[in-house]
Amino acid sequence: MKSLLFLLFSALPVLAGETGHKLVEAARRQIDVTTGYDPAYVVLAYPGGDVPRARGVCTDVVIRAVRDGLAQDLQRLVHEDMRANFAAYPKQWGLTRPDRNIDHRRVPNLQTWFKRRGFALPVSRNAADYQAGDFVTCTVPPHLPHIMIVSDRKTADGRPLVIHNIGGGTREEDVLFVFPLTGHYRKRWKRSFAKCGPVPSSVRCGAPGRAG
Repeated sequence: MKSLLFLLFSALPVLAGETGHKLVEAARRQIDVTTGYDPAYVVLAYPGGDVPRARGVCTDVVIRAVRDGLAQDLQRLVHEDMRANFAAYPKQWGLTRPDRNIDHRRVPNLQTWFKRRGFALPVSRNAADYQAGDFVTCTVPPHLPHIMIVSDRKTADGRPLVIHNIGGGTREEDVLFVFPLTGHYRKRWKRSFAKCGPVPSSVRCGAPGRAG
């Protein structure tokens, strides 16, 4: 039994690395596909709902990467948790109940869901603390929440790039430490995620009534 547990736990870093690279690859595939930024409220299919891939917000980069790379649906996961634990989530939008069309597309809600799943890590300005596939949140002045995916590519001095949409579509850029960081999250190895349902064909985060 001890040998089995040792093998299991020794494999976790490898599995985590595989997950991170799957997220990065799925996010990178959005470059030149998502070319615009549109935070408008949209009624979505459920589960697996999405706005047209040509547009979206910073959270849509994460939602699509998790859906395409890991076959997991943050729309369903966040909605189900908010439906069961609504009081645990931010209230700045004045809602009195969950809204499966928009809740998962808001940065503070994703931060809450990540924390509730034990994904949170310390925030630092040490580039070595960030791994490919990590989610990083920040505040774009004056007070707009933003989320990025840490890339597997780095600058010459070792700083990871990030993949995100801050206004001009999905891009891979050297902006990890440009804005004040507010969160750092890494997927833990628990089989607690719901699989996503069918996916239909069909620079500003965080404004009330909008995605981000």
